[in-house]
Amino acid sequence: MPLVRAEGLRVEYPGRSGGKVRALREVDLEVFEGETLGLVGESGCGKSTLGRALLRVLEPAAGRIEFLGLDITRLRGRAFRRTRADLQMVFQDPFDSLNPRRRVADIVAEPLLRARGATRAQAAEAAGELLDLVGLGGEAGLRRPGEFSGGQRQRIGIARALASSPRFVVADEPVSALDVSIQAQVINLLSDLVRERGLTMLFISHDLGVVRHIADRVAVMYLGQIIEIAARDDFFAAPAHPYSQALLSSVPSLRPRGGRITLDGDLPDPANPPSGCLFSTRCPLVEERCRTSMPELREIGPGRSVRCHLVKEAEH
Repeated sequence: MPLVRAEGLRVEYPGRSGGKVRALREVDLEVFEGETLGLVGESGCGKSTLGRALLRVLEPAAGRIEFLGLDITRLRGRAFRRTRADLQMVFQDPFDSLNPRRRVADIVAEPLLRARGATRAQAAEAAGELLDLVGLGGEAGLRRPGEFSGGQRQRIGIARALASSPRFVVADEPVSALDVSIQAQVINLLSDLVRERGLTMLFISHDLGVVRHIADRVAVMYLGQIIEIAARDDFFAAPAHPYSQALLSSVPSLRPRGGRITLDGDLPDPANPPSGCLFSTRCPLVEERCRTSMPELREIGPGRSVRCHLVKEAEH
């Protein structure tokens, strides 16, 4: 049984001219206990929206979210707060996600006070231990976020996310706002914590090199849909979807074979998506049926699913 499961998940935003824009389009996804699932795709494809919806930071317009088999989609009040402690997030921007007026120890301790009912003494002790765990030292708790570098602030954000001893963590582009010299340190820290604490993680990133280092499986998003899911090694050896192939071909060190695949145009407007396959306006292999019929996300091999009419033909 998956730890976290989404079924038919849809998120909508108000459109500029009235109407609604679908940021997520009936997404089905499973995240298994102890794994790190990498979620990749272009900016604006819905990666962050999906991560926030799974934690109910954003409320879905339709669909179902299960945690350990329990439907948490409509939990409210105390029942949801108890579950929420097991579902935490590491935010993209360590500069905006920490209250600059509070001491670091109080920021890290807050989830314990709110979600786990710890006493202030217990929360303070745990905050010091967590700051040690992420390599800052307990004395860092006496200072405020503005006294730290970007990498150190992200470590504080990780400590805060771990404070309630969660089962599932969404890491939303956790290193994209950091200097390259610091990114590897934070990625290694997350990898160590996943292994040592048995965490399950959805790791959202546009950096395929980072995903290859940290993920067990890879899911690819395009215009609010999951279009491919595969084990990490299978994905990087031979991506199946034409969009996935183009993504990998844009990174010379990860290019499995052949030259660069250049896609025409930009990501379509979610308020005015193409008919049929959402990738049909940019796909170099497009056929007439792609423009009229939406492909299903279907299994094409053990642990591998693809949303494309042409995959079987392309494989032979």
